[in-house]
Amino acid sequence: MSSAFHFESLVWDWPIAIYLFLIGVSAGMTTIAVFLKRRVLVDGASRDGIIKATAIIAPLAVIVGLVILIFHLTRPWTFWHLMIFYSPTSVMSMGVMLFQVYMLVLLAWLAVLFRQEIASFLEQRFKAFRWINGIISVLARFERVLEPLMIFLAVALGAYTGFLLSALKTYPMLNNPVLPVLFLFSGISSGAAAAVLFGITWFKQPIDSPSVHFVHQIEKPVVLFELFLLLALFVGLFFGGGQREAAAIAAIGGGFWSNVFWFGVIGLGILLPLIMSMVCSKRVQHSKSYMIAVACMGLSGILLLRFFILYAGQMTVA
Repeated sequence: MSSAFHFESLVWDWPIAIYLFLIGVSAGMTTIAVFLKRRVLVDGASRDGIIKATAIIAPLAVIVGLVILIFHLTRPWTFWHLMIFYSPTSVMSMGVMLFQVYMLVLLAWLAVLFRQEIASFLEQRFKAFRWINGIISVLARFERVLEPLMIFLAVALGAYTGFLLSALKTYPMLNNPVLPVLFLFSGISSGAAAAVLFGITWFKQPIDSPSVHFVHQIEKPVVLFELFLLLALFVGLFFGGGQREAAAIAAIGGGFWSNVFWFGVIGLGILLPLIMSMVCSKRVQHSKSYMIAVACMGLSGILLLRFFILYAGQMTVA
């Protein structure tokens, strides 16, 4: 098993997989939250458990992911240089810029969304900072612009995690145009799972609420499309011949990472929840324990997918 995590051609290891997972969760939750607010909740969105969960998890996931990335670098204290000086030819540099814009717009959108709660909090606890309400009021005038911009940035961030790996051109499995789309949709899948999990546990969102129903409507087609993208990824590699075919066989043809893929990504993360949705009664499916179990399976499957793509993708060099 140690050779599965340590081999000669390995460049990026497990912290990068966690980083990619966390960024996908944030992008996925934010995408779903904006559509949920626009199509279902409209008014009173700040009282919804799914929205509240997004307000905490989405920015926190990005912050934790960046901290992991910074301290994984050989010289973490020079990371500030990347945050100020951008290079248009560097995927990492463009990603840092995207993170910064994404976080600014996300915090602005959340501030507008929770402006009444923020005003009440400042009035009770920090009256000296009531001037913040004025800034939020100005931002609220641009809410119609903030929301589509937020969706665009969240989608871009979700796809960026795939582009980041695609930049490793010496690895046939990673240098693949399917990866950005796969990471985008698997990120939305993990965002949906996280939204339901934390929404119904932390914020006691009723499981029969319109917001939970909306998220569940998204989950199944997204998971099925994710399965199609995985098929497209490996069919493309097999028929690509040469080292591309060798990369596919090495990844899913046997060994530790093949087991992770078939039993973890496909079995636990995709097939088991789909089978459960077909065999379990409606009463069971609308129970809190069922929703928590399915959400945990989905999150585990996406996390394993990130590990699988990262490690199995570096096993074969062009």
